[in-house]
Amino acid sequence: MSATSPSSAPPPSSPARARSRCRRRVPCRCRPRPPEPRCPSPARTGPQPLYIGTYTSVEGGGDGIGVATYDPRSGRVTGEGTIGGVGDPSYLAVHPDGRTLYAVNERPEGGVTAVRLSDRKVLGTRSSGGEAPCHLSVHPSGRWLLSANYGSGSVAVHPVEESGTLGERTDLVVHSSPAPGPGQDGPHAHQIVTSPDGGHVLAVDLGTDTVYTYRLDESRGTLTEVSRARLRAGAGPRHLTFHPEGRYAYLAGEVDNTVVVCAYEPDRGRLTPGPPQPTGTGTRTNYPAQLVVTPDGSYAYLANRGHDSLTRYAVEADGARLRLLDTVPVGGDFPRQIALSPDGGLLFAALQRSSAVSVFEVDADSGGLRRVGAPFASPVAVCALPL
Repeated sequence: MSATSPSSAPPPSSPARARSRCRRRVPCRCRPRPPEPRCPSPARTGPQPLYIGTYTSVEGGGDGIGVATYDPRSGRVTGEGTIGGVGDPSYLAVHPDGRTLYAVNERPEGGVTAVRLSDRKVLGTRSSGGEAPCHLSVHPSGRWLLSANYGSGSVAVHPVEESGTLGERTDLVVHSSPAPGPGQDGPHAHQIVTSPDGGHVLAVDLGTDTVYTYRLDESRGTLTEVSRARLRAGAGPRHLTFHPEGRYAYLAGEVDNTVVVCAYEPDRGRLTPGPPQPTGTGTRTNYPAQLVVTPDGSYAYLANRGHDSLTRYAVEADGARLRLLDTVPVGGDFPRQIALSPDGGLLFAALQRSSAVSVFEVDADSGGLRRVGAPFASPVAVCALPL
């Protein structure tokens, strides 16, 4: 695939507006925030954990969270069983201390579940306050779990106890404005993440073509909107991924099949989208799913569910530009989610319709991808989380 002209983010600007919410006060729990990493982690040896999300309520789906290990050198994946008792765990996240795994329960009456990893014990489930939660993340402080309810267009906050269990929900914010984009029946929150500096929380809504920025009150677990960024009508933004330096982010447009470079102002939490640029997949229906960026910030990869490929971009100008390099077949059908190993040496792709996870070796110099071995069979694999 031939390269396209690089695209840059414009100077930032975006207004903020009020939103409906429902809040509950909780006592302050003054756990210190973990220190920022200062240097790359040493090369790891021996099997490393891999957790795989699925749908348990569909034909051919799994029985819970898949458990496996992978060799960080060869990329070989070995199955280790299943964590049962977790319904429709379609997206996974781990606590910063590595002791607890969290999963959404993507069902009409949505939930979020905590699992202790030492003995794989399910610690309990809390209501997400909405329908079909499809994404969650843990705040860097380790004290709050953030989740996005796709079906009802809302985002929620739950406190995390010392044991890793979840407390009662402390906030629920509904994306009641702006009006849904073309062809959308309402808001559809698809992702909620914390900015790299930990100062703000950003929620991506596919239904309203908007990314909302909040400030999280870390003593009460409540969200206050400080800014919002509008994408072009019908873009259908799905997932936002930050450059490691935290001043640029990359947004995958599910509906209009584009990628957007966004400038980000950490002090104000303001995100400013640049012009849309191509995914390298032509004009066919594609449904881009997610971008990931290498730990050194040199390359970015996009999962293309319709094209069944991975697009490779060179990251230029300290994160301000993406230059399309090529596309690589993903080795299966419908890559719903991708993730890099912590050291950036491997890329994992969850192949929903192939019920498998494919693994790629990442060339540190060129960013090139080389598929290693046959895909690992896993029923309706929709999320791969390598630790």
